[in-house]
Amino acid sequence: MSERSDEFEMSTEDLSESMREASVAGGSMSEESANRFYDRMRENIRRYLDRKGKLAGTTGEYLLLAPDVFVLLWRLVNDARVDSKNKVMLGTGIAYFLFPLDLMPEAFLGPVGYLDDLVFGVYILNRLLTSTDVAVLKQHWSGHQDLLAVIKNVLAAADNLVGSNMLARLKKIVKND
Repeated sequence: MSERSDEFEMSTEDLSESMREASVAGGSMSEESANRFYDRMRENIRRYLDRKGKLAGTTGEYLLLAPDVFVLLWRLVNDARVDSKNKVMLGTGIAYFLFPLDLMPEAFLGPVGYLDDLVFGVYILNRLLTSTDVAVLKQHWSGHQDLLAVIKNVLAAADNLVGSNMLARLKKIVKND
């Protein structure tokens, strides 16, 4: 079997699991489900980066942020200090991560498809900073870098990561929430 078809088989399994998790997220996603999605996403990205090596370049560094941004969105939606309007926005971000057929679908692109999820999640976090204490966000952040620096860096690189057309569409989605 070719590397591409192996990647597609992995993606179809992930597609089925993500569809199940997306339907659960319509109600409320358990911590176990969120952690399972996080682990699966991180493993898929790690395998992809191991195969691509230096070819992934700085894109790989951004891809590794995607699972941490996902779990941050999930933790914040479950934090009583975050108001309900923001929880709706966070829920949209979680659903975007889980739904496999988004602007850059993981089922077809492999882990590179998480770049739009990352950018969308970071736009939500940036918007959340206007009404939620940064300490709340930092408390739930499990990434190794400073959260505010991550937000700033992803926003600065967003056009290069997803392209200007997709970036405009993601911004429009965030503004409508």
